[in-house]
Amino acid sequence: MWTEKDHQLSATFTFKDFSQAFAFMTEVAFLAEKHNHHPLWTNVWNRVEIHLSTHDAGDTVTQKDQNLAKAIDLVHARYQ
Repeated sequence: MWTEKDHQLSATFTFKDFSQAFAFMTEVAFLAEKHNHHPLWTNVWNRVEIHLSTHDAGDTVTQKDQNLAKAIDLVHARYQ
């Protein structure tokens, strides 16, 4: 689901409606705080796009991004 391109990990998540997408984003927000790693993301209705890179490492993909991506996947799995 995640792809690495242009020094970012990116994924698109689709939900049944806006409320479910927003609930997912809320969970990911708390998760990002816990990881002290905050995504670049967008939301349009039932779709959430997330992009991860580590700014402190020169805006490249690091293990920190990989770890957060795995944690986000676990959150997403609960919405399936």
